[in-house]
Amino acid sequence: MKIKTFLLSLLLGGVALMGASSLSAQEMPVEEVTAAVDAVTDTISFDDGYAAFMASPESTFFTISNLWLLIAAGLVFIMHLGFATVESGLGQSKNTVNILFKNVFIVTMGVIAYSLWGFNAMYPSDWVIGDVFAFGSWFDPGVSLDSVTTAYNAGYTLYTDFIFQAMFAATAATIVSGAVAERVKLSSFMIFATLLVTFAYPITGSWEWGGGWLNTAFPDAEFVDFAGSSLVHAFGGFAALACVMLLGPRAGKYIDGKIKPILGHSMPLATIGVFLLFLGWFGFNGGSVLNADPYLVSWVFVTTTLAACAGGLGAMFTSWIFLKKPDLSMGLNGILAGLVGITAGADSIAPLASIFVGLIAGILVVFSIIFFDKIKIDDPVGAVSVHGVCGVFGTLAVALFGDAAPFTTQLIGTLSVGAFAFLFSLIVFGILKFTIGIRVSPEEESEGLDVGEHGQEAYPDFAPSSR
Repeated sequence: MKIKTFLLSLLLGGVALMGASSLSAQEMPVEEVTAAVDAVTDTISFDDGYAAFMASPESTFFTISNLWLLIAAGLVFIMHLGFATVESGLGQSKNTVNILFKNVFIVTMGVIAYSLWGFNAMYPSDWVIGDVFAFGSWFDPGVSLDSVTTAYNAGYTLYTDFIFQAMFAATAATIVSGAVAERVKLSSFMIFATLLVTFAYPITGSWEWGGGWLNTAFPDAEFVDFAGSSLVHAFGGFAALACVMLLGPRAGKYIDGKIKPILGHSMPLATIGVFLLFLGWFGFNGGSVLNADPYLVSWVFVTTTLAACAGGLGAMFTSWIFLKKPDLSMGLNGILAGLVGITAGADSIAPLASIFVGLIAGILVVFSIIFFDKIKIDDPVGAVSVHGVCGVFGTLAVALFGDAAPFTTQLIGTLSVGAFAFLFSLIVFGILKFTIGIRVSPEEESEGLDVGEHGQEAYPDFAPSSR
């Protein structure tokens, strides 16, 4: 069997490497290696259908596709490091530990919660309430042809599907984390993020990707969201908007009707974070092809890159014209806006058109950030604008710059997802506000959440600036 041969080759190669690095290869005879491989494979129940499939010519493309999705999942995981560095870089130094802690919690909690409930609800075997709420079961210790070739795609194993989607799941709460940074109570945020990732995100995800009502209600005009401009980004953006409205602005942000900028402490960190997100987006969009088809994957890589670069340029020059200075933070958000904007149509919008999608998203994000600031919606990282506003635009761009779906269907789909996320967050975060509270005390906010919430500082050897 190919699996056993692969494991045997892997272990023998490892033995050879040990021998080459001054250890004797004879310390582990071939017979012991073979026995070790047998012990591993004997714990897995391979059926005849799976064995026959893996021996067939079709298994080659399946194996390559499965490997590409696992690599893509790793790239999406890197995005969490990007979010952590962007958020901490754009925040004040006194809140760095708090921001990093939230990001560590989100990804660890998100994967576990998605494994126990979210994946079952997002890709269900049974619908409980129409095509709106569902639940299923995916844990399967055996390896059969059915568990490999899932009901909706035969390009990867069920386990690969889970780990790829789990990397997506926590993103929604990460988007909210940036918007509420520097004044949210840690315990309240942790409760909210857990409920958002565990229950709310899988519900709207199932509407389209799980075969729910958005996937079935328009048989002749299907709603299209390739990699999640709405299902991931607009969802997180509108959840963030509800939370920010309930939380209120940071102390000192708006004084006597004027906007006082609260500058981030590390633009290098923020810039590193955006480039990490850019890198991760190749897995986010490229992996969403769901196989390793060379034409489709390369197409998506190109449209993703062109949109991101156009978004960065659009935001740079728009902010330079209207704010009179070339603003780095706007340029960085422009790159992210372009990435969010192309995500829904990365596989259906032509490369030339993707430049216009990114350019418009980059221009749009500048005006959106300025608008929310004027109405006193304090969003330290611009998450509502980047993910919410540009997520809606990106979903509509599928119809405006391509022919994969009609405008009306796209509008209904993106507004439905955004409205659900907003209302869910308004209710849950509102309940937390009136029960245990959602905001730290003025003293803690002034001193910094690192000391108030964690009792430790990110930069203990540096004195605070007198500026």
